[in-house]
Amino acid sequence: MILCLLLLSTVAAAAAVPVPRALTRAAWPEREPVVGLWVWQCLVATVLLCCLTALVLGAAAVFHTVRDHVFAPAPPAVTAAYDLSAAPVWATVLTLLLASGAAWTTAMLGRELAEARRRHGVARAHLRERAPDLPAGLDAGARGPLLVLEDEYPDAWWMPGNPPQLIVTTGALHRLTDHQLNAVLAHERGHARARHDWLLHLSTALATGFPRVPLFAHFCDQTHRLVELAADDTASRRCGHLTTALALIELNQHRGVLSCASSHRLLGERVDRLLEPPPRWLRRQRALTTATAALVPLLPLLIVFGPGLSALA
Repeated sequence: MILCLLLLSTVAAAAAVPVPRALTRAAWPEREPVVGLWVWQCLVATVLLCCLTALVLGAAAVFHTVRDHVFAPAPPAVTAAYDLSAAPVWATVLTLLLASGAAWTTAMLGRELAEARRRHGVARAHLRERAPDLPAGLDAGARGPLLVLEDEYPDAWWMPGNPPQLIVTTGALHRLTDHQLNAVLAHERGHARARHDWLLHLSTALATGFPRVPLFAHFCDQTHRLVELAADDTASRRCGHLTTALALIELNQHRGVLSCASSHRLLGERVDRLLEPPPRWLRRQRALTTATAALVPLLPLLIVFGPGLSALA
């Protein structure tokens, strides 16, 4: 049990500090933002699984009630392999810290989801004021997924919900050509299909709850950046790099946004990237990186189940 806790702590520390710093300095995620997002998610999953498995193992060693529930279906040889009877003081302290961290993480996720729902409700109410409901008999299916608002300010955004809607102002319609408008729609639909809103909520909650953990801070920053690059790629594959770049410039000349997370620095990087697109990886490279990243979260599971599997063998 002590060896398992030490190994889990080592893996979690490596995935939480040096690896994200190295990944932040790497240039390849800009070439493959979708793969980069997947690698970041796998890193976060690895740390969370390390903490969760260490919590369960430590609680089983410290509390007999937890031990009885966790190891109830296991043969005596499996229980003996973990040596749960000898729990040092530091293991008890670590278990209490992990339990506190789990509760705090749950609270931060709940808070972020509640705040997102509140913001969504306010936005929906504001949208109903600017675009009143249609008369009875015309409501069902009459509006559709695209809603045009009368507003000189050029803007476009995706409103998640049931049903989701893409909102475009008349100012954007006047500024954009048909091809540029298609690029905007493809960009926002790329966000919607990939459910980037949920990924942003998760990264924000973890960064807010644990601001001094390098992994969560970098995860939040990189997620906001990479989701925009991924949506830009979706639009450029459909409408072309130049058209997407021009649409981005037109919407942002007066702080109009192609997405809610744009900043001036990121905007410049996105335009430069669209005008001079970096070479993409080969399909084999993308598949290999994706598969390798998917195997990393299995490390804490192998560490925890290793003694039990060895005893059964």
